[in-house]
Amino acid sequence: MNKDIGNGITEGERQLQQWIGSIQARSGDLAASEAKVVDLLLTDPLFVGASTTAQVAARAGVSPPTVIRAARALGFSGFPELKIEIARARGTARFFAPPEVLSADATSGSVLETSIRAGTDALTALGGAIELSSLDKAVGLIKDARQVFAFGAGPSSTVAADAVFRLRAVGVMTVGVPDHLSAMIAARLMGSGDVFIAVSSTGRTSSTLAVADAASSAGASLIAITNQYDTPLATLADVALVVGGAPLPAQMAAAGSRLAHLVVLDALVATLALRDPDRSRLAERAGIDLPDIS
Repeated sequence: MNKDIGNGITEGERQLQQWIGSIQARSGDLAASEAKVVDLLLTDPLFVGASTTAQVAARAGVSPPTVIRAARALGFSGFPELKIEIARARGTARFFAPPEVLSADATSGSVLETSIRAGTDALTALGGAIELSSLDKAVGLIKDARQVFAFGAGPSSTVAADAVFRLRAVGVMTVGVPDHLSAMIAARLMGSGDVFIAVSSTGRTSSTLAVADAASSAGASLIAITNQYDTPLATLADVALVVGGAPLPAQMAAAGSRLAHLVVLDALVATLALRDPDRSRLAERAGIDLPDIS
């Protein structure tokens, strides 16, 4: 029996969504033919789990060897091991349905429901995607940093701005520059002992990659908050905090990613405060007489 743990999600469904999140996190830089197999896995895992290599290949429109390569690219020894993992997941709960693409005549209620589901799925998948050793390493780098610089473009800029405020609030000297030119100058002036936090859902945003590369080349340690491994940003980073990310409709993807990124940031800040309580208390006292802007 699957126990309901709140919000209509059972423990089995939560475990299953975390497994899906781990698959999403490992599917960032696949060959086009392998990506077709993974897309089929994410949209119809029950079919993949019950089918032969040839059947999966035919439905995905690829060759049987491509199915095997896709399984290995995801970290499995081959297609049989992937099917075993699917069988284990099936034993806990049903696979959740992918979000429907919203049409132009969608009601506000259906948009709200889809938005809530996108956020819930993104946060649950995070538990299966994030590597705790990477989180601990990121905390160590920031704790010992001379200064921290955070940058994100487009929707990710709001997460970077939140990183600046939250880290300052626990006593970490943190800088954020929203425009690309100023960020490039600041990144090139960084050095050993500094930390650069780059936020990008896709891990491929050209402006973010350019600034991150400049900071890394200058000697700073690079922490990436992104959705998938094997993307240019994750590969460039010293530490990649990967949250996973479903193939959502465009209007849903950004919100889900931001929620997952913000939760990772919350975990970073909370752990930093626990690791260095004296600095956190000093920062708290520094803000006591500030005007209330909430």
